[in-house]
Amino acid sequence: MQSTSIALAFSGGLDTSYCVPRLSEQGYAVHTVFVHTGGTTSAERAAIRRQAQAVGAAQHHEVDAQDAVFQRFVRFLIQGNVLRGEVYPLSVSAERTQQAISVVEVAHAVGAKAVAHGSTGAGNDQVRFDIAIRVLAPDLAIVTPIRDEGLTRDQSIAYLRSKGLPVPEKAGAYSVNQGLWGTTWGGGWTHDTWAGPPDELLDPPDPGLAPREVILAWEQGVPVAVDGAPLTGPNLIAALHELAHTYGLGRNIHVGETALGIKGRIGFEAGAALLLISAHRELEKLVLTKWQTFWKDQLGRFYGDRLHEGQYFDPALRDIEAMITSSQRRVTGETRLRLAPGRFHVTGTRSPFSLMNRDIATYGEEHRLWTGDEARAFARVASIPSVLAARVGDGGI
Repeated sequence: MQSTSIALAFSGGLDTSYCVPRLSEQGYAVHTVFVHTGGTTSAERAAIRRQAQAVGAAQHHEVDAQDAVFQRFVRFLIQGNVLRGEVYPLSVSAERTQQAISVVEVAHAVGAKAVAHGSTGAGNDQVRFDIAIRVLAPDLAIVTPIRDEGLTRDQSIAYLRSKGLPVPEKAGAYSVNQGLWGTTWGGGWTHDTWAGPPDELLDPPDPGLAPREVILAWEQGVPVAVDGAPLTGPNLIAALHELAHTYGLGRNIHVGETALGIKGRIGFEAGAALLLISAHRELEKLVLTKWQTFWKDQLGRFYGDRLHEGQYFDPALRDIEAMITSSQRRVTGETRLRLAPGRFHVTGTRSPFSLMNRDIATYGEEHRLWTGDEARAFARVASIPSVLAARVGDGGI
């Protein structure tokens, strides 16, 4: 009897390693699919391939989706200054959606009848995978052994050992997810809101490291060069990640709402994301009007919330992307950052579209665009709503 093909989103970690032999027991020929969204070396990807083969994959596929992640998601996260809870740059959200897209493409290419993923029933990833698969491939069944069987990590480890199959390193301690937009840390320590991450994840910088300056070049809200060297999106982010890691930047812990409505906690290192968003925001302050900034911030926050909860395919997000793209027409110029161990600052911005132009208006005690009498009249008119409210007892202090 011929086995039914199934495409499994495969990370090489404990949960997806468990899924391969378990799905094989259920009569599937398992096509493991590792979607490279950044953050892994060629040696690490080779180890993932060996793990897939060792646990019984019928065939292993590797998809390089770094450019897709940048063009489809990351550039809008930068342009929208998206930080969930003002802290977390959605390192996983975008990459999981792209992984689901790529796995569906492989499933169709190999004639699979189903798609599988190793998400549990507690987190956000199951929602992201399920929504993408249902939208893109309603003809494919969704199979989720970890979620369906309610397994603990210890049970998954015991199962692999009982079959003489290799258990991924550190499978019982915590999970590490590496991607283009950052690295996240999960595990038991995240369930205790007073517990910090394991020391080995922190890798503190050399306190004697000399400060340095970095100049980022921007074209229409997209970073295009570091210190004068042109770089494409994924390569630029990788270079900034390495630099930020050297200085111990971008490490933090985020607590927020999950897609299922409960609180979740995650540790992360996303130095490039935080450097880019901070620098981009400062450049925007120089070139956008007050109301451009206001409305883009509202929509950027909504965009991030929807993406976090797996709702990337809602047409409203295409409308928001169009607005964000329009707002970036003049977000061109340079930003200068000063890095030091454990901290950084944006110390300068410049743009040919700067609205802070000394040829048009001077700043400080001098002014050219109005007279003192005009300023006095403006202040008088501006006070009217508050004056009227105070007269009827609905204002003041």
